[in-house]
Amino acid sequence: MRHVGRARWLACVAALLWGDGLAADRYPSRPIRLIAPFASGGTLDVMVRLVAQKLGEGLGANVVIDNRPGANGIIGTELVARATPDGYTALFTTGSFTSNVAVYRKLPYDAQRDFAPVSQVARSYGLILVVHPDVPARSVKELITLAKAQPGKLSFASSGVGNLTHLTGEYLKVVAGIDLAHVPYKGSAPAMNDVLGKRVDMTFVSTVFVQPFIKAGRVQPIALTGATRTPVLPDVPTFKESGYPDFDLTGWYGLWFTGGTPRQIVQRTHAEAAKFITTADAKKRLDELGLVAVGSTPEEFSRFIAEDIALNKSIVARVGLPQQ
Repeated sequence: MRHVGRARWLACVAALLWGDGLAADRYPSRPIRLIAPFASGGTLDVMVRLVAQKLGEGLGANVVIDNRPGANGIIGTELVARATPDGYTALFTTGSFTSNVAVYRKLPYDAQRDFAPVSQVARSYGLILVVHPDVPARSVKELITLAKAQPGKLSFASSGVGNLTHLTGEYLKVVAGIDLAHVPYKGSAPAMNDVLGKRVDMTFVSTVFVQPFIKAGRVQPIALTGATRTPVLPDVPTFKESGYPDFDLTGWYGLWFTGGTPRQIVQRTHAEAAKFITTADAKKRLDELGLVAVGSTPEEFSRFIAEDIALNKSIVARVGLPQQ
């Protein structure tokens, strides 16, 4: 908690020296570092590039992406928690931000107190379960039959312990009564690479990243984890349609500053983020990626984070995943 006190002290000093209004007027006067806490080349990378470009145009500043992978996003996220709260270090990440709270016994930061939520930028229709083409299954029913015949022999890759791609695999094991071996990676790109290379049998992955591999026939889609089919892959059924009515797990992307960042900087950044995701160009790009624009306010995003932490805790309890 030492960091929280330091962050608040610095924010108060900044407010006294320049005033919130003056801070916002002068912001930004130098490049903004946008930390993406997963390996480059994966699902998050596609979105963070779009956000960095559009946010930089709106704010009139250079937004520099800094990939800091490791520990399911915890390493990069901690860097933001410990940064000076002046609006020049931001975090863009996935729902791993909240799932980590449920999975890890002790994090090096407080997910609600050490960050200033800016906006939930977008959400997904869910993850797609894909298998290597050599796996003899083309539906949920066939995959589960295969897994029951070979308990523990089929493996699934995830973007890291505690990531939604991990929790979804554990959830499937419980609801379907099967045993799958979990193989964690530092992001969706290395996880997918090993599925493509047939070193792992399957993975749950975002539509943002997987479409080209499906169209090229390099992976076989099995089912979508959300409640409704995604327009970008309309032929892929949902788990609900495949006999699992309670299967409804979706991902999302959000933007934060360090806790204690001046309120007007947070609000101005939110305004620019909300502005660009409502443009025709951004909507077209999000549609192509299979995502839905959100653009929530900082207050709405803060409430969502609290609710999502509770949801993830309930999932972890249901699957019986021990805390790390």
